[in-house]
Parts: sequence; structure tokens; C-alpha cells
Amino acid sequence: MMWELIAANRRKSLTLFAGMAVILCLLGYGIGYTVHPDGGGVLGLVIAISIWLILSAMAVFGGGGLLLKLSRARQVTQDVHPVLYNVVEEMKIASGLTSMPKIYIIDDLAPNAFATGLREEESAIAVTAGLLTRLNRDELQGVIAHEMAHIVNRDVQFMTLAGIMLGSIVLLSQVYLRGMWLAPGHSKRYTPKSSGKGGAQGHIVLVFITIAFAILGPLLARIFYFSISRKREYLADACAVRFTRYPEGLAGALEKISSSATPMTAANQVTAPMFIVNPFEAKGARAAAGLGSTHPPIHERISILRNMTRGAGLLQYQRAFSKARGKPTMIIPTSGLKKDKPLTIRDAHPDVAKQQTSKGEVRDLMDLMRAVNGFAFLICACGLKIKVPPDFDEPEIECPRCKKSNEIPTAEVTDMAEAAAVIGAMVGATAGGGDDSIPEAEPAPGQPAGASAARLQYHRRTDGWESFNCSCGKLQQLSPAFSALQFGCRACGRVIEIDPA
Repeated sequence: MMWELIAANRRKSLTLFAGMAVILCLLGYGIGYTVHPDGGGVLGLVIAISIWLILSAMAVFGGGGLLLKLSRARQVTQDVHPVLYNVVEEMKIASGLTSMPKIYIIDDLAPNAFATGLREEESAIAVTAGLLTRLNRDELQGVIAHEMAHIVNRDVQFMTLAGIMLGSIVLLSQVYLRGMWLAPGHSKRYTPKSSGKGGAQGHIVLVFITIAFAILGPLLARIFYFSISRKREYLADACAVRFTRYPEGLAGALEKISSSATPMTAANQVTAPMFIVNPFEAKGARAAAGLGSTHPPIHERISILRNMTRGAGLLQYQRAFSKARGKPTMIIPTSGLKKDKPLTIRDAHPDVAKQQTSKGEVRDLMDLMRAVNGFAFLICACGLKIKVPPDFDEPEIECPRCKKSNEIPTAEVTDMAEAAAVIGAMVGATAGGGDDSIPEAEPAPGQPAGASAARLQYHRRTDGWESFNCSCGKLQQLSPAFSALQFGCRACGRVIEIDPA
């Protein structure tokens, strides 16, 4: 059924996409003709299409990674945030996606999230640190399901290419208008070879038409682009509810994100339309959306989700959508509604009842942001948690409270062949340096070539963030939610056993 929804949504979007293509071609031809009437129109058309193709190629071969870098996103593993990893894995299974998206955390206090990746196997979901601390598990699941729906529905792919076409139109328009301003009368030096007085006057008229089109063209293209975006947001909400079977999760998340007063510093005009809630549009649950809005009104999205009281299927979403609009407007294709199966709404997750103090939220948020940025966490013997920045290269750090020197501890070797070579000590004690004379063992099954088969052990001292070095020197971090008894070093492949506190 999903492929029918994707196909129907794509057909509607292609119509608007074709309109943007017409604007691009007309603008390119008009600019070329006004600059040089004898053959310049065709040349301008070729240049316009070439600009779009070049920008599209850049997006195909690195656009997703560029968006993540612009957003200051850092890739994380299950060790850093197990709950986030598990939720993404659940929604990957529920959506039928064949590849697990990469998971990124954005170093930002404002709650938000977006998905990227032109191909399914290269897809990624990025969430802010603020989102992870302010949402409960059901709300986090709703946001992840929404972003997963964008990947499944090919929205990320289509919106990226449409955005590039919009950028090409804006680029051509700006270059032409700035050129006319800096070189007034430039186009008057060119008149058609066969033109007389009437031809020159016609050329001047076309110049003014092109100027008007260069001003209005980008505005019209933006309307097309935003229209595509808004329709896909509704469908992503509907699919998210279908994946989670819990409309209130996404509704609560949208309410918290839209009501947040924290400005988002990691977003810009390029990445803003990709987020689940545009950080640059009007805030608040009652904020309306006009022609220039990339997303539908938040209050309308929340109202639709909370009107889904009889089920979590697409048909229930369509009925709630029509009720919110006050008229029978179709957002779900008829073919999808006919094959939709009734889905009952599940109960809330037990974690929803767990509330955290604002002080605890701030502390967890700051620790998470530091962990994402490579900070090490040391627990001094006096009980103070020391945050060591990633660029700190001294062998010891002094505790600001008790003045005791501390080192990042190193996991102990537990393999019998190397038991005599203790590489490190525990948190709060004096740590020993590495021993270059330790022999390398054969790689264990599943480990990369050259990785040592020796097993290491680390003794946890607290239930908070802790850091230690593997024997290879790679910094390892344990989050408060980490509960496994072992994991593998991502650098050398050694198995590190964790002794719980």
C-alpha cells in the first residue's frame, strides 16, 4: 500500500516540480536574450540547466553530509544514547525500511529534528540534544517515525532536488538583477541584427519583462516549493501515526517543539525547511502558515492528531484532516484509503509517567552535549565530576575542589596471556600509562584484521557519564542509559567487559 501512496504523492509533486522547471528555463532564456539577442537566449537556457545539473550532482554525491555538517551534527552509536538507538530501530522495522539510518545528535538546546539522504542506504536522522531531554519516549518515537516516513516516502530525495531547483532560480535572478544594477544600460548595446526601430523597442520591452520575471519568478517558485513541502508534512504525520499507533506521541512532541522559546543556533535558511518544525517560522501552537510557510500550521497538525480517537490508520487521519479543515479535502490518495487496514491505538509507554525536574533536564542536556563533542568525564575521589575538553592534552588534570591530580583511566586487561600487564587504573585513582611491549594477539572472530583478541575490563563507579581509554588509546564513553555488559572498541575491535557499579 505504501508504494501506491508514494507514487500518488510523487505524481502530484511532479506537477509542481514541472512548474518550477518552466520558471527556471524561461528565466534562463530571458536573461540570455536580453544580454545578447542574437543566440543569447539558447545560451542562457543552457547555462540555467547546467547550473541546476551541477548543483544536483553536488547534492547527490555529498548533499546529505553537507547538511549534517552545517547543522553541527555528530554521529553517535548505541553506547551514547541507547534509547534513541532503540527507537530508531523500532521505527525502521515498523516502516519496512531495509537499511538502518545513521543517527546524529545536534549540539543545540532547542528541540528539533530532520532527516536527510538521497538514497535509502545513505539516510540519516539527526535530533538535537534539547529534543532528547525534553521529550518522553512516546514523543521521541513520534518524531523519529515522522522523519522515517520522510525517508520511506522519498520526501528527502524529492525535496532536496526541488530545493536545488529553487536555489538555481534564486541564483540566476540575483546574478541578473545585480548585474543590471552594477552595469546599467549594458543590454542596450545589443540589438538584433535584423531589427530596426521596432526591433529595438521590442528588445527594451523584453528587458523590462525579464526584470519583472527575475523579481517575481523566485517568489512563484518558492510558493511551488512550499506547497510541495506542506503536503508531504501531512502525509508524513499520517504515516508516523501508522508506524507508532499512538497519535498523542507526535502531537505532544509538536506541541513542545513549537512552544519552545529557545532559539535554534544550528539551523540556517538552507537547512530550516528540513526540520520537523521550521525554527525560523512563527512559534507557538496557534501560529498560522501562509504562502511563504514551509510547514502546515502547527495547531492544525496537532488538532488532526488529537482527533484520531478511533484508530491510527490512514482512513482515521483523513477523516480527522477533513474535520480540522471543515470540508472534505483529500490529503491521502483514494487508492491508499481503500487498502488501509484498521489499526487500534496502543497504550502509552510506562516511561511517560516519569517526570524530571528542570534542573535534572538541564544537567542531562549539558552532559549529553559535552559527550557528543568528545568531552571526557572523570569522577574524582572527592565525588566531583570533572569535564575534560577534547583538546586537553596534558597527562593529568587537577580537581578544582580537592586539588587532586586525575588521569583518564584505562580499561584493565583480563586476557590470561596479558594479565600481568595492567594498562590502567580505575576512576579516581592514579592511572598508569600504556605498555608498548604488550604483544598483539590474533584477531577474534568478527573483529577487524590487526585487532587484538585480548579482552579488557572496566569497573563502573557511578550510574552517570563515565569515560576511559581503551588500551589502543581510543576514548570510550558510557552514558547513564548504558546497560550492556560488554561492547567492542570502535578503533581496535577489542571486547571491553563492563563491571556494573
